[in-house]
Amino acid sequence: MSKIEKEIERLKSKPKDFTYNEAKNLLNNLGFYENNKGKTSGSRVVFVNHNDIKIEIHKPHPSNILKPYQVKIILNRLIELEVV
Repeated sequence: MSKIEKEIERLKSKPKDFTYNEAKNLLNNLGFYENNKGKTSGSRVVFVNHNDIKIEIHKPHPSNILKPYQVKIILNRLIELEVV
């Protein structure tokens, strides 16, 4: 099992300790890049791929751990795109 496959399986298990860095690395490996939407975006971040498909979340703070709804947003979007 490759590293990406392991990361996808971890995401599918909806862990309570899934970090923003893990999500960013996974999405980068799947062809998405991070875009902070400009100076006024605050903690909003959009991950965009080459087909201009977007996944929008807020960077967690003060902790690096994503909220369960954020993990669900990422997972559901990847399922819609038939990536996972």
